[in-house]
Amino acid sequence: MSGAMATFSVFPHSLINFNIWRYTCEPKVHSLKRKLMSPLLAMDVNSSRHLANFHSNIWGYHFLSYTSQLTEITTQEKLEVDELKEKVMNMLMEIRDDNSTQKLVLIDAIQRLGVAYHFHNEIETSIQNIFDASKQNDNDNNLYVVSLRFRLVRQQGHYISSDVFKQFMERDGKFKKTLNNDVQALLSLYEAAQIRVRGEDILEEALTFTTTHLESMIPLLSDNPLKAQIIEALTHPIHKVIPRLGARKYIDIYENMESHNHLLLKFSKLDFNMLQKQHQRELSELTSWWKDLDLASKVPYARDKLVEGYTWTLGVYFEPQYSRARRMLVKVFKMLSICDDTYDAYATFDELVLFTNAIQRWDINAMDSLPPYMRPFYQAILDIFDELEEELTKEGKSDRVYYGKFEMKKLARAYFKEAQWLNAGYIPNCDEYIKNAIVSTTFMALGTTSLIGMEEFITKDIFEWITNEPSILRASSTICRLMDDISDHESDQQRGHVASVIECYTKEYGASKQEAYVKFRKEVKDAWKGINKALLRPIEVPIFVLQRILNLARTMDTFFQDEEDGYTNSNSKCKDIVTLLLVDSVTIGRS
Repeated sequence: MSGAMATFSVFPHSLINFNIWRYTCEPKVHSLKRKLMSPLLAMDVNSSRHLANFHSNIWGYHFLSYTSQLTEITTQEKLEVDELKEKVMNMLMEIRDDNSTQKLVLIDAIQRLGVAYHFHNEIETSIQNIFDASKQNDNDNNLYVVSLRFRLVRQQGHYISSDVFKQFMERDGKFKKTLNNDVQALLSLYEAAQIRVRGEDILEEALTFTTTHLESMIPLLSDNPLKAQIIEALTHPIHKVIPRLGARKYIDIYENMESHNHLLLKFSKLDFNMLQKQHQRELSELTSWWKDLDLASKVPYARDKLVEGYTWTLGVYFEPQYSRARRMLVKVFKMLSICDDTYDAYATFDELVLFTNAIQRWDINAMDSLPPYMRPFYQAILDIFDELEEELTKEGKSDRVYYGKFEMKKLARAYFKEAQWLNAGYIPNCDEYIKNAIVSTTFMALGTTSLIGMEEFITKDIFEWITNEPSILRASSTICRLMDDISDHESDQQRGHVASVIECYTKEYGASKQEAYVKFRKEVKDAWKGINKALLRPIEVPIFVLQRILNLARTMDTFFQDEEDGYTNSNSKCKDIVTLLLVDSVTIGRS
């Protein structure tokens, strides 16, 4: 039995005496920002608080200005989008040969432009047919087409062997030099290689080959539209970018391609803008909720980042049918972020003993035992989960909330384990650290909570599966922890909390920081291969569940690009993403 399920039976909703309580849940990894300690800086009861001094909220209450009137979707807009949707559907269905290059290119464009959710069943059927045909005939000698087919089929969860690329390789295992300057083929192969699993040496070679040649082409292309494609691919591969951001950027790229389909482009632009209005309205309502809650003034030590949290949630699901799920997840996300900062950047050890005990009890009466500054935050946590329960009771789904509370309690125990290490001046070995870090990354809590508000039918077995820490969730959490530590550990050292996985590794093995970076960058790549393997059929749970976990990993690759923490330091990269997705609409113009 895994640690999560063991804890499930040991720690029900009953009150836990924290004086005799011991951490028995298998430890794991953290997300938004959790740091440890150095023996010299171990915190005792009387020490000063180690404040992080996070920068102020850069958005304020800006999104309150997006009123229901401003974000209203007119009847004319709906009619135009529906009319174009029908025409795109006809285009999709009129190409009878699913395995034709024309059909492959159209499906790829629909997916990359962010409108595939309108044609889910039709695309599913077409790719099933493409997969079936590929098993009988894979003799196509066009690398662009072979790579595109490979990626589309694997994205849909079908296993297609990487041996299809052998025909493009020399006997020495290197790709043919005649391919060196075929930009479209190189881009297509590069994107296909992102979906590799462990042991696929052909795709490892493909990634090295394509990356080398694409990078060398950038200075030679001037303002060629292909240059933008290459730069975007090398920065945000299709498989690793959050879908909404990928779609927004691809709209611009696609418009500059001479071969673009005018009707599809216009549909994708109108659909983006219409869905953006829904997102703006949701964020306006959430901003009003956050303002009324007034936690920003009550816990001023914590990161005040509602807008960034909402944008992160858009990475998990952007589709219109997940409006309620987004609202629920954002509210929990905000509580996890404050909880993270409370453990990491403000509370004393004795205060954390009380707070962890209160979370385990999950009882309003526990609030009396807390320091005054913790009470509003604790009250907000209980209220949010009560709100979720009340809303879901109407649909007979209130049992889902139990799993959210379970993960919240587990997360608090993982955070407390780190506080114990800090208080004792103890630096764990790497295995011990990573065990705890997989939970404290918050991805287990976020993954479970992301399912709570979804409209789909989700069985108890699925919630048991996700709380039992499946391999895909552990891999996603590992990506989060390692990327976060690589990004933040040096700044954390400056404020005292230095024992990230980098410090654990250098201390345990006598290695340099650079050696640690190399090792853990490699482990991030390996974790992605684990995610890719878990997405191949047969799958353990419905694909919409796995998609949430995949998208969580994508949020890290997007917001922690170039090894910079874009959530905590949200003045540049994250601000640009928010502006693209939630402020600036797409110019319809020419198409």
